[in-house]
Amino acid sequence: MQQMRALKVGDPLDPATEVGPLANEQILQDLEDQVERAVSAGARLLTGGRRASGTGLIYQPTALADVPRSSAVYSEEFFGPVAMLFRAQDARHAIDIANDSPFGLGASAWSKDPAEQELFIDGIESGQVFINAIVASDPRVPFGGVKKSGYGRELGVFGIREFVNVKTVWVNS
Repeated sequence: MQQMRALKVGDPLDPATEVGPLANEQILQDLEDQVERAVSAGARLLTGGRRASGTGLIYQPTALADVPRSSAVYSEEFFGPVAMLFRAQDARHAIDIANDSPFGLGASAWSKDPAEQELFIDGIESGQVFINAIVASDPRVPFGGVKKSGYGRELGVFGIREFVNVKTVWVNS
């Protein structure tokens, strides 16, 4: 939590900024509402949980623990700097927790054990699985999700095909 509290929030044009503003006021209000509902449902607020002081559409980096599975927020996406933390008993349980979501854009798993890495790669239902790295986009590889996180891919060879209209021509003589 100390590292989240230490993140520099502010002007996105300042190279020292690590967390910038949200796109609009509605997104900020939605984020405030989601965190409030999570806490009301029994989640523990570990850090953050409100707008950053000063001006702008900046929400503090926030961490929630013990989000009840029965709460609506458990199955929602947060479009801002909010993390929900879950304690897993082992790698298989971690995969079960990760897959217990209607979304599947990108996942990040951390392990030095090659067998455990393979378990995460094969088991996590997501458009991308990054091992020992954060989820990122690279124009050389396809990017897209599964479940409610979308269909199709952008970027890479598969992505360019999403933007191509193929014309079939048949000439019978």
